[in-house]
Amino acid sequence: MLTPTLASLLPPLLLLCRISSGQYSSDQCSWKGSGLTHEGHARDVEQVYLRCSQGSLEWLYPTGAIIVNLRPNTLSPAAARLSVCIKPSARSSGTNVYLDRGGELRLLLREQDQARGRAQCFGIQEGALFVEAVPRADISRRITAFQYELVSERPGAGPHSPGAPCKPCSDAEMLLAVCTNDFVARGSIKKVEQEEEQTSVTVGISRVYRQKTQVFVPGGVRVRTWTGRIHMPPQCGVRSGEGEFLFTGTVRFGEAWMGCAPRYKDFLRLYRAAQQQGTNPCHVDTD
Repeated sequence: MLTPTLASLLPPLLLLCRISSGQYSSDQCSWKGSGLTHEGHARDVEQVYLRCSQGSLEWLYPTGAIIVNLRPNTLSPAAARLSVCIKPSARSSGTNVYLDRGGELRLLLREQDQARGRAQCFGIQEGALFVEAVPRADISRRITAFQYELVSERPGAGPHSPGAPCKPCSDAEMLLAVCTNDFVARGSIKKVEQEEEQTSVTVGISRVYRQKTQVFVPGGVRVRTWTGRIHMPPQCGVRSGEGEFLFTGTVRFGEAWMGCAPRYKDFLRLYRAAQQQGTNPCHVDTD
């Protein structure tokens, strides 16, 4: 199967690139633009530069194409290992989204797939986003909109999924997850719901060690418990189980995704052994 190239879609004489004229939001690095600004030049390619860890894009009445360059606001060796996740709005339409690497295009999201609102992730080195309008006579109701996040790749996790890998974590990964993940909490599994594109696990939490955003909410004033939902890829086949677990993971677009989740007694044994050897990457209050 041949991969289309930027040059084949847009002949050289018509490949007119210019700096984006859209509007930027300084607090979240968002961009909002309109295809009406170059409606008479349907083959124009507009360059958009976003240099933040998260933000959004909204393109009204899309015509032609835009290239969205997503980069961190600081340069470091770790930047090469970043992943980019985008989550289209349920109302997003009017374009197909490709990855553009050196003029070679790889399809990432078809127009009809965007309404599902499913996050798509890729390595930052895989290229920029090439967002191409689907030619139509009437563009008045077409809006392409998505959120984006730049995230650090975790050991063992591929860049193409917002969720965690299904394989068990190694001892080293488990100890590191407790120190670095977006949330760490001790609790039990209350309910497992299998959905088409993900598994949702309802958890009851007895102790929250850390949470980047409030993915676990208090269960009451007098009782110190929390509840929440953690997502996993459907192929992981998680089931309800008795006992306490240590839930760790990442937060993507306000949703918690499971990382390492050992039984708490197993984590405690591992943590205390590492503590005796002086190899713990951080301190955890296990009292």
